[in-house]
Amino acid sequence: MKVYTDTSVIGGYFDKEFQEWSIELFEDFLKGSKKIVFSELTAQELEFARTEIRDLVLQIPIENRIDIIISDEAISLAEVYILEGALTNKSYNDALHIALATLNNCDVLASWNFKHVVN
Repeated sequence: MKVYTDTSVIGGYFDKEFQEWSIELFEDFLKGSKKIVFSELTAQELEFARTEIRDLVLQIPIENRIDIIISDEAISLAEVYILEGALTNKSYNDALHIALATLNNCDVLASWNFKHVVN
């Protein structure tokens, strides 16, 4: 199972509100029962996070991790989501996360962003 994991889930590993579910998901990534899909966008968003949050993904064995880049196709799809009113321009990165997960045939998009992504 390919799980696109956004920044909120990675940070959720250290957040009491979401810790239980984030840790369980990361245990699946470590065991290899699920593969994390880690995007260039997520990496960019984590640049200014605490070191322990940034380093969490590095603990996952490379064979259980799928790294993806931001493509022109993903940018175009994110723009369509915004033009069609699924999200607003203020939520551009959220639209791009959804587009990246879609275009990379992810089985799940994991997020604790209930305002934009999950809704």
